[in-house]
Amino acid sequence: MRTQYCGDLNSRHTGQEVILCGWVQRRRDHGGVIFIDLRDREGLVQVVFDPDRAEVFARAEQVRSEYVLKITGRVRPRPEGTVNPDLPTGEIEILGLDLEILNAAETPPIHLDSHAADASEELRLRYRYLDLRRPEMQSRLRTRSRVTQAMRRFLDERGFLDIETPILTKSTPEGARDYLVPSRTHPGEFFALPQSPQLFKQLLMMSGLDRYYQIARCFRDEDLRADRQPEFTQLDIEVSFMSEDELMALMEGMVRSLFSEVIGVELPDPFPRLTYAEAMRRFGSDRPDLRVPLELIDVADLMDEVDFQVFAGPAKDPEGRVVALRLPKGGELSRKEIDGYTQFVGIYGAKGLAYIKVNEWATKGREGLQSPILKFLPDATVEGIMARTGAVDGDLIFFGADKARVVNESIGALRVKLGQDRGLLEGEWRPLWVVDFPMFEHDPANGRWVALHHPFTAPKDEHLGLLESDPGACLSRAYDMVLNGTELGGGSIRIHRDAVQRQVFKLLNISDEQAEDRFGFLLKALRFGCPPHGGIAFGLDRLVMLMTGAHSIRDVMAFPKTQTAACLLTDAPSTVDEAQLKELSLRLRTRA
Repeated sequence: MRTQYCGDLNSRHTGQEVILCGWVQRRRDHGGVIFIDLRDREGLVQVVFDPDRAEVFARAEQVRSEYVLKITGRVRPRPEGTVNPDLPTGEIEILGLDLEILNAAETPPIHLDSHAADASEELRLRYRYLDLRRPEMQSRLRTRSRVTQAMRRFLDERGFLDIETPILTKSTPEGARDYLVPSRTHPGEFFALPQSPQLFKQLLMMSGLDRYYQIARCFRDEDLRADRQPEFTQLDIEVSFMSEDELMALMEGMVRSLFSEVIGVELPDPFPRLTYAEAMRRFGSDRPDLRVPLELIDVADLMDEVDFQVFAGPAKDPEGRVVALRLPKGGELSRKEIDGYTQFVGIYGAKGLAYIKVNEWATKGREGLQSPILKFLPDATVEGIMARTGAVDGDLIFFGADKARVVNESIGALRVKLGQDRGLLEGEWRPLWVVDFPMFEHDPANGRWVALHHPFTAPKDEHLGLLESDPGACLSRAYDMVLNGTELGGGSIRIHRDAVQRQVFKLLNISDEQAEDRFGFLLKALRFGCPPHGGIAFGLDRLVMLMTGAHSIRDVMAFPKTQTAACLLTDAPSTVDEAQLKELSLRLRTRA
Protein backbone atom coordinates (compact mmCIF):
# COMPACT_ATOMS: atom_id res chain seq x y z
CA MET A 1 0.00 0.00 0.00
CA ARG A 2 2.94 2.36 0.56
CA THR A 3 6.28 3.12 -1.05
CA GLN A 4 8.12 4.51 2.02
CA TYR A 5 7.87 5.01 5.75
CA CYS A 6 7.13 8.60 6.77
CA GLY A 7 10.27 8.97 8.87
CA ASP A 8 12.57 7.68 6.12
CA LEU A 9 11.97 10.64 3.78
CA ASN A 10 14.54 13.40 3.34
CA SER A 11 15.84 15.89 0.77
CA ARG A 12 17.19 13.07 -1.43
CA HIS A 13 13.58 12.18 -2.27
CA THR A 14 12.76 15.67 -3.57
CA GLY A 15 10.59 15.48 -6.67
CA GLN A 16 9.56 11.87 -6.11
CA GLU A 17 5.94 10.77 -5.88
CA VAL A 18 5.39 8.67 -2.75
CA ILE A 19 2.57 6.74 -1.12
CA LEU A 20 2.46 6.94 2.68
CA CYS A 21 0.28 5.22 5.31
CA GLY A 22 -0.01 6.17 8.95
CA TRP A 23 -1.80 7.98 11.74
CA VAL A 24 -2.62 11.67 12.02
CA GLN A 25 -0.49 13.21 14.73
CA ARG A 26 -2.01 16.64 14.19
CA ARG A 27 -4.12 18.56 11.65
CA ARG A 28 -3.77 22.33 11.23
CA ASP A 29 -5.79 24.68 9.01
CA HIS A 30 -3.76 27.79 8.12
CA GLY A 31 -5.71 30.24 6.01
CA GLY A 32 -7.15 27.76 3.57
CA VAL A 33 -4.12 25.46 3.51
CA ILE A 34 -4.35 22.25 5.53
CA PHE A 35 -1.27 20.72 7.17
CA ILE A 36 -1.35 17.12 8.37
CA ASP A 37 1.49 15.61 10.40
CA LEU A 38 1.44 11.94 9.40
CA ARG A 39 3.11 9.44 11.73
CA ASP A 40 4.24 5.83 11.43
CA ARG A 41 6.75 3.76 13.36
CA GLU A 42 9.73 5.41 11.63
CA GLY A 43 8.74 8.98 12.35
CA LEU A 44 6.64 11.91 11.20
CA VAL A 45 6.35 14.01 8.03
CA GLN A 46 4.37 17.12 7.16
CA VAL A 47 1.80 16.86 4.36
CA VAL A 48 0.29 19.99 2.74
CA PHE A 49 -3.12 20.09 1.01
CA ASP A 50 -3.96 23.05 -1.24
CA PRO A 51 -7.59 24.00 -2.02
CA ASP A 52 -6.97 23.71 -5.84
CA ARG A 53 -7.65 19.97 -5.49
CA ALA A 54 -11.17 20.53 -4.16
CA GLU A 55 -12.17 16.88 -3.66
CA VAL A 56 -8.93 15.91 -1.91
CA PHE A 57 -9.01 19.11 0.15
CA ALA A 58 -12.57 18.33 1.30
CA ARG A 59 -11.46 14.91 2.53
CA ALA A 60 -8.50 16.51 4.35
CA GLU A 61 -10.96 18.82 6.14
CA GLN A 62 -12.70 15.74 7.63
CA VAL A 63 -9.48 14.37 9.14
CA ARG A 64 -8.93 14.38 12.90
CA SER A 65 -6.19 13.14 15.25
CA GLU A 66 -5.41 9.40 15.03
CA TYR A 67 -7.33 8.87 11.79
CA VAL A 68 -5.59 6.25 9.65
CA LEU A 69 -4.73 7.62 6.20
CA LYS A 70 -3.23 6.63 2.89
CA ILE A 71 -1.70 9.65 1.20
CA THR A 72 -0.20 10.02 -2.26
CA GLY A 73 1.98 13.08 -2.70
CA ARG A 74 5.12 14.65 -4.10
CA VAL A 75 8.20 15.42 -2.00
CA ARG A 76 9.31 19.05 -2.13
CA PRO A 77 11.60 21.31 -0.07
CA ARG A 78 9.98 23.31 2.69
CA PRO A 79 9.71 27.03 1.98
CA GLU A 80 12.58 29.18 3.21
CA GLY A 81 12.29 29.95 6.91
CA THR A 82 10.05 26.94 7.68
CA VAL A 83 12.71 24.22 7.96
CA ASN A 84 12.43 22.29 11.26
CA PRO A 85 15.98 21.28 12.34
CA ASP A 86 14.60 19.18 15.23
CA LEU A 87 12.75 16.84 12.86
CA PRO A 88 14.61 14.25 10.71
CA THR A 89 12.16 15.05 7.89
CA GLY A 90 12.24 18.77 8.68
CA GLU A 91 13.83 19.88 5.40
CA ILE A 92 10.99 18.57 3.23
CA GLU A 93 7.21 18.32 3.08
CA ILE A 94 4.72 16.35 0.97
CA LEU A 95 2.37 18.09 -1.41
CA GLY A 96 -0.81 16.03 -1.04
CA LEU A 97 -2.16 14.75 -4.37
CA ASP A 98 -4.62 12.19 -3.04
CA LEU A 99 -5.96 11.13 0.34
CA GLU A 100 -7.87 8.04 1.44
CA ILE A 101 -9.31 7.73 4.93
CA LEU A 102 -8.63 4.10 5.83
CA ASN A 103 -10.26 4.44 9.23
CA ALA A 104 -11.71 7.15 11.43
CA ALA A 105 -10.87 7.38 15.15
CA GLU A 106 -12.68 8.52 18.25
CA THR A 107 -10.99 11.14 20.41
CA PRO A 108 -8.33 9.09 22.25
CA PRO A 109 -8.41 9.08 26.08
CA ILE A 110 -4.63 9.63 26.06
CA HIS A 111 -2.94 12.60 24.40
CA LEU A 112 -0.27 11.18 22.12
CA ASP A 113 1.81 14.36 22.05
CA SER A 114 4.43 15.68 24.49
CA HIS A 115 1.85 15.57 27.32
CA ALA A 116 1.23 11.83 26.98
CA ALA A 117 3.57 10.98 29.84
CA ASP A 118 1.36 13.06 32.16
CA ALA A 119 -1.40 10.46 31.88
CA SER A 120 -1.75 8.09 34.81
CA GLU A 121 -0.06 4.73 34.46
CA GLU A 122 -3.44 3.06 35.01
CA LEU A 123 -4.87 4.88 31.98
CA ARG A 124 -1.78 4.13 29.89
CA LEU A 125 -1.97 0.41 30.71
CA ARG A 126 -5.72 0.22 30.08
CA TYR A 127 -5.23 1.74 26.61
CA ARG A 128 -1.80 0.24 26.03
CA TYR A 129 -2.28 0.03 22.25
CA LEU A 130 -2.60 3.83 22.24
CA ASP A 131 0.30 4.33 24.66
CA LEU A 132 2.50 2.20 22.39
CA ARG A 133 1.90 4.58 19.48
CA ARG A 134 4.07 7.15 21.23
CA PRO A 135 7.54 7.49 19.67
CA GLU A 136 9.17 7.14 23.11
CA MET A 137 7.53 3.77 23.72
CA GLN A 138 8.18 2.55 20.19
CA SER A 139 11.83 3.53 20.51
CA ARG A 140 12.18 1.40 23.64
CA LEU A 141 10.63 -1.64 22.00
CA ARG A 142 12.82 -1.15 18.93
CA THR A 143 15.87 -1.05 21.20
CA ARG A 144 14.65 -4.23 22.88
CA SER A 145 14.39 -5.91 19.48
CA ARG A 146 17.91 -4.80 18.56
CA VAL A 147 19.22 -6.14 21.88
CA THR A 148 17.72 -9.60 21.33
CA GLN A 149 19.01 -9.67 17.74
CA ALA A 150 22.52 -8.76 18.94
CA MET A 151 22.37 -11.38 21.69
CA ARG A 152 21.38 -14.10 19.25
CA ARG A 153 24.04 -13.06 16.77
CA PHE A 154 26.81 -13.04 19.40
CA LEU A 155 25.86 -16.46 20.78
CA ASP A 156 25.16 -18.07 17.38
CA GLU A 157 28.61 -17.04 16.20
CA ARG A 158 30.15 -18.79 19.21
CA GLY A 159 28.47 -22.13 18.73
CA PHE A 160 25.50 -21.80 21.09
CA LEU A 161 22.29 -23.63 20.22
CA ASP A 162 18.91 -21.91 20.64
CA ILE A 163 16.74 -24.57 22.33
CA GLU A 164 13.24 -24.17 23.81
CA THR A 165 12.30 -25.77 27.12
CA PRO A 166 8.79 -26.62 28.39
CA ILE A 167 6.33 -24.07 29.70
CA LEU A 168 4.14 -26.70 31.36
CA THR A 169 6.36 -28.47 33.87
CA LYS A 170 6.54 -29.95 37.35
CA SER A 171 6.14 -27.81 40.46
CA THR A 172 9.42 -27.78 42.38
CA PRO A 173 8.75 -25.24 45.16
CA GLU A 174 11.92 -23.20 45.62
CA GLY A 175 12.07 -19.42 45.98
CA ALA A 176 8.91 -17.71 44.75
CA ARG A 177 5.48 -19.31 44.53
CA ASP A 178 4.67 -21.23 41.38
CA TYR A 179 1.85 -20.39 39.01
CA LEU A 180 -0.14 -23.62 38.83
CA VAL A 181 -2.09 -24.95 35.85
CA PRO A 182 -4.73 -27.65 36.53
CA SER A 183 -4.63 -30.68 34.27
CA ARG A 184 -7.87 -31.76 32.58
CA THR A 185 -6.50 -35.18 31.63
CA HIS A 186 -5.07 -35.87 35.10
CA PRO A 187 -7.80 -34.70 37.52
CA GLY A 188 -6.46 -33.27 40.76
CA GLU A 189 -2.95 -32.83 39.37
CA PHE A 190 -1.21 -29.67 38.26
CA PHE A 191 1.47 -28.36 35.97
CA ALA A 192 3.54 -25.36 37.03
CA LEU A 193 4.73 -22.51 34.83
CA PRO A 194 8.55 -22.34 34.99
CA GLN A 195 10.19 -19.85 37.33
CA SER A 196 13.23 -20.37 35.09
CA PRO A 197 14.48 -23.14 32.77
CA GLN A 198 17.10 -24.05 35.41
CA LEU A 199 16.65 -27.82 35.60
CA PHE A 200 15.99 -28.28 31.90
CA LYS A 201 19.09 -26.39 30.85
CA GLN A 202 21.15 -28.59 33.18
CA LEU A 203 19.55 -31.64 31.58
CA LEU A 204 20.54 -30.27 28.16
CA MET A 205 24.16 -30.25 29.34
CA MET A 206 23.74 -33.86 30.47
CA SER A 207 22.42 -34.55 26.97
CA GLY A 208 25.76 -33.50 25.46
CA LEU A 209 24.51 -30.31 23.75
CA ASP A 210 27.40 -28.36 25.30
CA ARG A 211 26.30 -24.76 24.67
CA TYR A 212 22.67 -23.70 25.04
CA TYR A 213 20.82 -20.41 25.10
CA GLN A 214 17.20 -19.35 25.09
CA ILE A 215 15.33 -16.07 25.36
CA ALA A 216 12.94 -17.58 27.85
CA ARG A 217 9.66 -16.53 29.40
CA CYS A 218 9.62 -17.04 33.19
CA PHE A 219 6.78 -16.88 35.73
CA ARG A 220 6.97 -16.11 39.45
CA ASP A 221 4.10 -15.42 41.81
CA GLU A 222 5.89 -12.92 44.06
CA ASP A 223 5.47 -9.42 45.47
CA LEU A 224 6.00 -6.90 42.68
CA ARG A 225 8.01 -3.67 42.34
CA ALA A 226 9.51 -1.55 39.57
CA ASP A 227 11.87 -4.27 38.36
CA ARG A 228 9.60 -7.29 38.88
CA GLN A 229 6.68 -8.72 36.92
CA PRO A 230 4.75 -11.98 37.28
CA GLU A 231 5.97 -12.89 33.79
CA PHE A 232 9.29 -11.68 32.51
CA THR A 233 11.98 -12.54 29.99
CA GLN A 234 15.53 -13.67 30.55
CA LEU A 235 18.45 -14.64 28.37
CA ASP A 236 19.21 -18.10 29.68
CA ILE A 237 22.64 -19.65 29.07
CA GLU A 238 24.33 -22.92 30.02
CA VAL A 239 27.69 -24.38 28.98
CA SER A 240 29.71 -27.53 29.64
CA PHE A 241 33.43 -27.87 30.31
CA MET A 242 33.99 -24.18 31.07
CA SER A 243 35.28 -22.60 34.28
CA GLU A 244 33.57 -19.64 35.89
CA ASP A 245 36.40 -17.33 34.77
CA GLU A 246 35.99 -18.46 31.16
CA LEU A 247 32.22 -18.08 31.25
CA MET A 248 32.39 -14.68 32.93
CA ALA A 249 34.87 -13.43 30.33
CA LEU A 250 32.58 -14.61 27.52
CA MET A 251 29.48 -12.98 29.04
CA GLU A 252 31.36 -9.78 29.77
CA GLY A 253 32.33 -9.65 26.11
CA MET A 254 28.71 -10.13 25.09
CA VAL A 255 27.47 -7.26 27.27
CA ARG A 256 30.25 -4.97 26.05
CA SER A 257 29.29 -5.85 22.48
CA LEU A 258 25.59 -5.16 23.17
CA PHE A 259 26.24 -1.71 24.60
CA SER A 260 28.61 -0.76 21.81
CA GLU A 261 26.38 -2.01 18.99
CA VAL A 262 22.97 -0.94 20.28
CA ILE A 263 23.55 2.38 22.09
CA GLY A 264 27.14 3.29 21.18
CA VAL A 265 28.52 2.98 24.72
CA GLU A 266 31.96 1.48 25.41
CA LEU A 267 32.04 -0.35 28.74
CA PRO A 268 35.33 -0.98 30.57
CA ASP A 269 37.46 -4.01 29.76
CA PRO A 270 37.68 -5.91 32.01
CA PHE A 271 34.83 -5.36 34.48
CA PRO A 272 36.09 -4.95 38.06
CA ARG A 273 35.35 -7.74 40.55
CA LEU A 274 34.31 -7.54 44.19
CA THR A 275 33.79 -10.39 46.60
CA TYR A 276 30.40 -10.58 48.25
CA ALA A 277 32.01 -9.87 51.62
CA GLU A 278 33.75 -6.72 50.36
CA ALA A 279 30.62 -5.45 48.60
CA MET A 280 28.55 -5.85 51.76
CA ARG A 281 31.25 -4.29 53.94
CA ARG A 282 31.82 -1.24 51.74
CA PHE A 283 28.38 -0.68 50.25
CA GLY A 284 25.86 -2.68 52.30
CA SER A 285 24.63 -4.37 49.10
CA ASP A 286 25.58 -7.27 46.86
CA ARG A 287 24.60 -5.12 43.86
CA PRO A 288 26.42 -1.87 44.61
CA ASP A 289 26.08 1.23 42.46
CA LEU A 290 29.73 2.15 41.93
CA ARG A 291 28.77 5.55 40.54
CA VAL A 292 28.15 6.65 44.14
CA PRO A 293 31.52 7.44 45.80
CA LEU A 294 30.22 7.07 49.38
CA GLU A 295 31.17 4.02 51.46
CA LEU A 296 30.11 2.46 54.75
CA ILE A 297 32.85 2.61 57.41
CA ASP A 298 32.78 0.11 60.28
CA VAL A 299 33.08 1.80 63.69
CA ALA A 300 31.78 -0.92 66.02
CA ASP A 301 35.17 -1.26 67.73
CA LEU A 302 35.01 2.43 68.66
CA MET A 303 31.55 2.06 70.18
CA ASP A 304 31.60 -1.10 72.29
CA GLU A 305 32.54 0.78 75.48
CA VAL A 306 30.40 3.90 75.05
CA ASP A 307 27.59 4.53 77.50
CA PHE A 308 24.97 4.63 74.75
CA GLN A 309 23.03 1.44 74.19
CA VAL A 310 21.94 2.42 70.68
CA PHE A 311 25.57 1.97 69.62
CA ALA A 312 26.98 -0.29 72.32
CA GLY A 313 24.31 -2.99 71.92
CA PRO A 314 24.91 -3.69 68.21
CA ALA A 315 28.68 -3.21 68.70
CA LYS A 316 28.76 -6.15 71.15
CA ASP A 317 26.24 -8.29 69.23
CA PRO A 318 27.91 -10.92 66.97
CA GLU A 319 25.08 -10.33 64.49
CA GLY A 320 25.17 -6.54 64.88
CA ARG A 321 26.89 -3.82 62.91
CA VAL A 322 27.71 -0.15 63.52
CA VAL A 323 28.73 1.98 60.52
CA ALA A 324 29.41 5.58 59.65
CA LEU A 325 28.63 7.18 56.29
CA ARG A 326 30.43 10.43 55.51
CA LEU A 327 28.56 12.85 53.24
CA PRO A 328 30.86 15.54 51.80
CA LYS A 329 29.35 19.02 52.28
CA GLY A 330 26.45 17.35 54.07
CA GLY A 331 26.52 20.11 56.67
CA GLU A 332 24.33 22.02 54.22
CA LEU A 333 21.41 19.69 54.99
CA SER A 334 18.57 21.23 56.95
CA ARG A 335 16.96 19.52 59.92
CA LYS A 336 13.89 18.90 57.73
CA GLU A 337 16.04 17.13 55.13
CA ILE A 338 17.71 15.01 57.81
CA ASP A 339 14.26 14.09 59.18
CA GLY A 340 13.29 13.06 55.65
CA TYR A 341 16.28 10.72 55.43
CA THR A 342 15.40 9.35 58.86
CA GLN A 343 11.96 8.43 57.55
CA PHE A 344 13.58 6.91 54.47
CA VAL A 345 15.82 4.50 56.39
CA GLY A 346 12.78 3.57 58.50
CA ILE A 347 11.35 1.88 55.40
CA TYR A 348 14.19 -0.64 55.73
CA GLY A 349 13.65 -1.28 59.44
CA ALA A 350 16.07 1.28 60.93
CA LYS A 351 14.84 2.70 64.23
CA GLY A 352 16.51 6.07 63.69
CA LEU A 353 19.36 7.90 62.00
CA ALA A 354 22.06 9.41 64.20
CA TYR A 355 24.36 12.05 62.73
CA ILE A 356 27.20 14.46 63.44
CA LYS A 357 27.55 17.77 61.60
CA VAL A 358 31.18 18.79 61.16
CA ASN A 359 31.17 22.58 61.39
CA GLU A 360 34.62 23.64 62.64
CA TRP A 361 36.54 20.52 63.61
CA ALA A 362 39.81 21.84 62.19
CA THR A 363 39.92 24.84 64.55
CA LYS A 364 37.61 24.01 67.45
CA GLY A 365 37.81 20.24 67.72
CA ARG A 366 34.90 18.67 69.56
CA GLU A 367 33.33 22.10 70.11
CA GLY A 368 33.09 22.49 66.36
CA LEU A 369 30.79 19.45 66.03
CA GLN A 370 27.00 19.51 66.24
CA SER A 371 24.92 16.46 67.19
CA PRO A 372 22.43 15.25 69.81
CA ILE A 373 24.57 12.10 70.34
CA LEU A 374 27.87 13.87 71.17
CA LYS A 375 27.14 13.86 74.89
CA PHE A 376 27.27 10.06 74.84
CA LEU A 377 30.61 9.80 73.03
CA PRO A 378 33.97 10.16 74.81
CA ASP A 379 36.74 12.19 73.19
CA ALA A 380 38.69 9.11 72.07
CA THR A 381 35.61 7.76 70.26
CA VAL A 382 34.94 11.08 68.53
CA GLU A 383 38.56 11.40 67.45
CA GLY A 384 38.51 7.82 66.18
CA ILE A 385 35.34 8.46 64.13
CA MET A 386 36.76 11.62 62.60
CA ALA A 387 40.05 9.97 61.70
CA ARG A 388 38.49 6.84 60.25
CA THR A 389 35.88 8.63 58.14
CA GLY A 390 38.25 11.39 57.01
CA ALA A 391 35.53 13.97 57.66
CA VAL A 392 36.40 17.65 57.21
CA ASP A 393 34.63 20.90 57.93
CA GLY A 394 31.30 21.12 56.13
CA ASP A 395 30.73 17.36 56.09
CA LEU A 396 28.02 15.33 57.81
CA ILE A 397 28.41 11.82 59.21
CA PHE A 398 25.39 9.50 59.38
CA PHE A 399 25.38 6.39 61.57
CA GLY A 400 23.63 3.05 61.36
CA ALA A 401 23.51 0.66 64.33
CA ASP A 402 21.38 -2.50 64.45
CA LYS A 403 21.45 -6.08 63.23
CA ALA A 404 23.83 -6.29 60.27
CA ARG A 405 20.98 -7.02 57.86
CA VAL A 406 19.06 -3.88 58.89
CA VAL A 407 22.17 -1.70 58.77
CA ASN A 408 23.21 -3.00 55.37
CA GLU A 409 19.78 -2.53 53.85
CA SER A 410 19.01 0.87 55.38
CA ILE A 411 22.39 2.61 55.18
CA GLY A 412 23.16 0.92 51.87
CA ALA A 413 19.94 2.40 50.45
CA LEU A 414 20.68 5.77 52.08
CA ARG A 415 24.10 5.77 50.40
CA VAL A 416 22.48 5.49 46.96
CA LYS A 417 19.75 8.02 47.70
CA LEU A 418 22.27 10.59 48.97
CA GLY A 419 24.37 10.02 45.87
CA GLN A 420 21.38 10.70 43.63
CA ASP A 421 19.92 13.57 45.64
CA ARG A 422 23.25 15.36 46.03
CA GLY A 423 24.42 14.88 42.45
CA LEU A 424 27.43 12.77 43.43
CA LEU A 425 27.20 10.14 40.68
CA GLU A 426 30.56 9.55 38.98
CA GLY A 427 30.38 8.20 35.44
CA GLU A 428 27.36 7.02 33.46
CA TRP A 429 27.99 3.25 33.37
CA ARG A 430 29.77 1.30 36.14
CA PRO A 431 29.57 -2.48 35.69
CA LEU A 432 31.16 -5.07 37.97
CA TRP A 433 31.09 -8.73 38.93
CA VAL A 434 30.27 -9.83 42.47
CA VAL A 435 31.82 -13.21 43.31
CA ASP A 436 32.49 -15.56 46.24
CA PHE A 437 28.93 -15.59 47.53
CA PRO A 438 28.15 -17.62 50.65
CA MET A 439 26.68 -20.97 49.72
CA PHE A 440 24.00 -20.71 52.42
CA GLU A 441 22.37 -18.25 54.76
CA HIS A 442 20.71 -19.14 58.04
CA ASP A 443 16.98 -18.63 58.49
CA PRO A 444 16.61 -17.98 62.23
CA ALA A 445 12.82 -17.98 62.06
CA ASN A 446 12.75 -21.60 60.88
CA GLY A 447 16.10 -22.64 62.33
CA ARG A 448 17.46 -23.96 59.02
CA TRP A 449 19.90 -23.23 56.24
CA VAL A 450 18.63 -21.92 52.90
CA ALA A 451 20.48 -21.64 49.60
CA LEU A 452 21.58 -18.07 48.89
CA HIS A 453 21.16 -18.63 45.13
CA HIS A 454 19.55 -22.02 44.47
CA PRO A 455 20.26 -25.59 45.65
CA PHE A 456 22.02 -26.59 42.41
CA THR A 457 24.89 -24.11 42.88
CA ALA A 458 28.25 -25.81 43.43
CA PRO A 459 30.47 -25.00 46.41
CA LYS A 460 34.06 -24.02 45.80
CA ASP A 461 36.13 -27.18 45.45
CA GLU A 462 38.25 -26.32 48.48
CA HIS A 463 35.09 -25.76 50.56
CA LEU A 464 33.47 -29.14 49.98
CA GLY A 465 34.49 -30.27 53.46
CA LEU A 466 32.70 -27.28 55.00
CA LEU A 467 29.31 -28.62 53.89
CA GLU A 468 29.35 -30.75 57.04
CA SER A 469 31.70 -28.93 59.37
CA ASP A 470 30.78 -25.26 58.85
CA PRO A 471 28.06 -24.52 56.23
CA GLY A 472 28.04 -20.82 57.07
CA ALA A 473 31.67 -20.49 55.97
CA CYS A 474 31.17 -22.38 52.71
CA LEU A 475 31.53 -20.21 49.61
CA SER A 476 29.85 -21.00 46.30
CA ARG A 477 30.97 -20.80 42.68
CA ALA A 478 28.31 -18.16 41.99
CA TYR A 479 28.70 -14.82 40.24
CA ASP A 480 26.44 -11.83 39.56
CA MET A 481 26.89 -9.10 36.96
CA VAL A 482 25.82 -5.71 38.31
CA LEU A 483 25.38 -2.40 36.50
CA ASN A 484 24.60 0.91 38.23
CA GLY A 485 23.10 -0.85 41.25
CA THR A 486 20.96 -3.26 39.24
CA GLU A 487 21.65 -6.97 38.96
CA LEU A 488 21.82 -7.66 35.23
CA GLY A 489 22.40 -11.37 35.55
CA GLY A 490 23.36 -14.10 37.93
CA GLY A 491 24.68 -17.60 37.59
CA SER A 492 26.97 -20.27 38.91
CA ILE A 493 28.86 -23.43 38.21
CA ARG A 494 26.42 -26.25 39.03
CA ILE A 495 26.72 -29.38 41.11
CA HIS A 496 27.45 -32.22 38.69
CA ARG A 497 27.85 -35.11 41.15
CA ASP A 498 24.88 -36.94 42.64
CA ALA A 499 26.52 -37.39 46.06
CA VAL A 500 27.24 -33.67 46.45
CA GLN A 501 23.72 -32.73 45.31
CA ARG A 502 22.18 -35.08 47.87
CA GLN A 503 24.48 -33.66 50.55
CA VAL A 504 23.29 -30.14 49.77
CA PHE A 505 19.65 -31.23 49.79
CA LYS A 506 20.17 -32.83 53.20
CA LEU A 507 21.75 -29.65 54.55
CA LEU A 508 18.74 -27.68 53.25
CA ASN A 509 16.44 -30.01 55.20
CA ILE A 510 15.17 -31.69 52.03
CA SER A 511 14.72 -35.36 52.85
CA ASP A 512 15.61 -38.16 50.42
CA GLU A 513 11.89 -38.72 49.84
CA GLN A 514 11.26 -35.01 49.14
CA ALA A 515 14.32 -34.86 46.89
CA GLU A 516 13.09 -37.82 44.84
CA ASP A 517 9.59 -36.38 44.64
CA ARG A 518 10.70 -32.90 43.56
CA PHE A 519 13.94 -33.52 41.70
CA GLY A 520 14.10 -37.27 41.07
CA PHE A 521 14.53 -36.80 37.31
CA LEU A 522 17.56 -34.55 37.90
CA LEU A 523 19.16 -36.87 40.45
CA LYS A 524 18.74 -39.82 38.10
CA ALA A 525 20.33 -37.86 35.26
CA LEU A 526 23.33 -36.98 37.44
CA ARG A 527 24.13 -40.70 37.71
CA PHE A 528 24.50 -41.17 33.94
CA GLY A 529 27.67 -39.22 33.23
CA CYS A 530 26.97 -35.54 33.96
CA PRO A 531 29.65 -33.12 32.68
CA PRO A 532 30.91 -30.17 34.73
CA HIS A 533 28.68 -27.29 33.67
CA GLY A 534 27.46 -23.86 34.61
CA GLY A 535 25.49 -20.94 33.33
CA ILE A 536 23.97 -17.54 33.81
CA ALA A 537 20.65 -15.79 33.22
CA PHE A 538 20.31 -12.12 32.30
CA GLY A 539 17.14 -10.16 32.99
CA LEU A 540 16.32 -8.90 29.50
CA ASP A 541 13.71 -6.44 30.79
CA ARG A 542 16.12 -4.92 33.32
CA LEU A 543 18.89 -4.69 30.74
CA VAL A 544 16.69 -2.81 28.25
CA MET A 545 15.31 -0.61 31.06
CA LEU A 546 18.85 0.56 31.85
CA MET A 547 19.88 0.96 28.21
CA THR A 548 16.84 3.12 27.38
CA GLY A 549 16.81 5.16 30.60
CA ALA A 550 13.33 3.91 31.56
CA HIS A 551 12.31 3.94 35.22
CA SER A 552 10.46 0.63 35.27
CA ILE A 553 10.58 -2.62 33.33
CA ARG A 554 6.90 -1.99 32.57
CA ASP A 555 8.05 0.72 30.18
CA VAL A 556 10.07 -1.74 28.09
CA MET A 557 7.45 -4.50 27.95
CA ALA A 558 4.69 -4.37 25.35
CA PHE A 559 1.87 -5.55 27.61
CA PRO A 560 2.93 -5.55 31.27
CA LYS A 561 0.92 -6.25 34.39
CA THR A 562 0.23 -3.78 37.20
CA GLN A 563 1.83 -4.00 40.64
CA THR A 564 -1.13 -6.14 41.67
CA ALA A 565 -0.36 -8.62 38.85
CA ALA A 566 -3.41 -7.57 36.79
CA CYS A 567 -3.75 -6.76 33.09
CA LEU A 568 -5.95 -3.67 32.79
CA LEU A 569 -6.07 -3.99 29.01
CA THR A 570 -7.74 -7.41 29.00
CA ASP A 571 -9.19 -7.35 32.55
CA ALA A 572 -7.20 -10.44 33.49
CA PRO A 573 -7.30 -12.36 35.73
CA SER A 574 -11.03 -12.98 35.40
CA THR A 575 -13.61 -15.50 36.46
CA VAL A 576 -14.40 -18.56 34.37
CA ASP A 577 -17.73 -20.31 34.03
CA GLU A 578 -18.80 -23.38 35.99
CA ALA A 579 -18.49 -25.64 32.96
CA GLN A 580 -14.78 -24.88 32.62
CA LEU A 581 -14.21 -25.54 36.32
CA LYS A 582 -16.10 -28.83 36.13
CA GLU A 583 -14.04 -29.92 33.14
CA LEU A 584 -10.92 -29.40 35.25
CA SER A 585 -12.41 -31.17 38.29
CA LEU A 586 -12.21 -27.93 40.27
CA ARG A 587 -14.60 -26.28 42.69
CA LEU A 588 -14.12 -22.76 44.05
CA ARG A 589 -14.01 -22.30 47.80
CA THR A 590 -14.79 -18.92 49.37
CA ARG A 591 -12.01 -17.61 51.60
CA ALA A 592 -12.91 -17.32 55.25
